[in-house]
Amino acid sequence: MSQISEEIRARIRTQANNQCGYCLSLQKYVLGILEIEHIIPKAVGGSDDEENLWLACRLCNSYKGIQTDARDPVTNHKVKLFNPRQQKWFDHFTWTKNGTQITGLTPCGRATVLALPLNNPYAVTVRQAWVSAGWHPPTEA
Repeated sequence: MSQISEEIRARIRTQANNQCGYCLSLQKYVLGILEIEHIIPKAVGGSDDEENLWLACRLCNSYKGIQTDARDPVTNHKVKLFNPRQQKWFDHFTWTKNGTQITGLTPCGRATVLALPLNNPYAVTVRQAWVSAGWHPPTEA
C-alpha cells in the first residue's frame, strides 16, 4: 500500500500541470487517471519522497517499469532516463511536424523515447485524433 498522502498527490498533480511527464498527455484527454510514478523506482532503491515522484500516464509508467537508464541509439552510451522533475521537456524532446511523434534531441531524450516507446502505435493513433481535434501537440510542459 502506498504511503503517499493525498496532499502530496495533489501537489504533484499541480506541479505537473495534470500531464504525463514523459509523453505530455493531458489528464483531460486520457482515459484513466494519471498515476503518481517513482522517478527512481522503489524496486531499485527509490523512495516515496516528493522529490522522487511525478505524474505519468499508465502507458508511460508501465513501459518505464524499473528502468532508470537506457542506451542512446546514436552514441550507444548508457544514459539516465529523462527526469521530468529536474529536466525541461523541450530541452530534450520535440514534436514531429505533424505533432504525432516525439523526437529525442539529446542522448537522454533519444534513450527515453526508445526505452518508454513514446511513439508506440497506440500513442501515435491517439495523438492523430488529438491533432485533428486541435488539442495537440502541447506547447509547454
